[in-house]
Amino acid sequence: MKIHDIACLQDNYSYLIIDDSTKEAAAVDPVEPEKVLEAANSHGVTLKLVLTTHHHWDHAGGNEKIKELVPGIKVYGGSVDNVKGCTDQVENGDKVSLGADITILALHTPCHTKGHISYYVTGKEDEHPAVFTGDTLFIAGCGKFFEGTAEQMYQSLIVTLGSLPKPTRVYCGHEYTVNNLKFALTLEPDNLRIQQKLTWAQNQRNAGQPTIPPTIENEMETNPFMRADLPELQEKVGCKSPVEALGEIRKRKDNWRG
Repeated sequence: MKIHDIACLQDNYSYLIIDDSTKEAAAVDPVEPEKVLEAANSHGVTLKLVLTTHHHWDHAGGNEKIKELVPGIKVYGGSVDNVKGCTDQVENGDKVSLGADITILALHTPCHTKGHISYYVTGKEDEHPAVFTGDTLFIAGCGKFFEGTAEQMYQSLIVTLGSLPKPTRVYCGHEYTVNNLKFALTLEPDNLRIQQKLTWAQNQRNAGQPTIPPTIENEMETNPFMRADLPELQEKVGCKSPVEALGEIRKRKDNWRG
């Protein structure tokens, strides 16, 4: 299994997931279809399906066009989300196969949108799994609660995504890492891992490189939203439960101007 990131629009990421043995590929959120097809051609792979994380235009907006460019391509999207161009709706727990060795598991991770899906992808036994989290989980951050509640984001982030194997690689929908880590430091100024990650992320961006993928384990060490179940962080934001803390951290982030 190979994964290639494709920078799109201002700060979006689309992805190619490639099954090595068959050279079949899936595109995640191909908002700029021509760019994604060009990447597929350069890697010598055949696009078989599209995985859409949620209905927002900067993720689903290329679906109709990619169906024109690749006749017969399947477009997967969450059953609750009314995804543009969707041919195959998925619900939590549904599985999709790609090529010979790749299995894609749909995880319902609502809050940013009601029907948001994250895709957990496994290849051969010796390969670390990956999860494509759209706008639910960012590096050191999470999506705004546009269509949901702190309780839902707690379930999506800490319960669902937080229970994935720790080495799982995280491929999110936007490059927001530097800003997210700067905010994380306002909550935990003494967290050495956040300090180190910020320095690294700034160097990556200065060199024109992406900051993906971290692992689920990295996120549990540096992402304040995934750390909301820690009593010491709850105390810092004046809360007594993970859900309350998650809501308070989100509110602070929404009002933070960096």
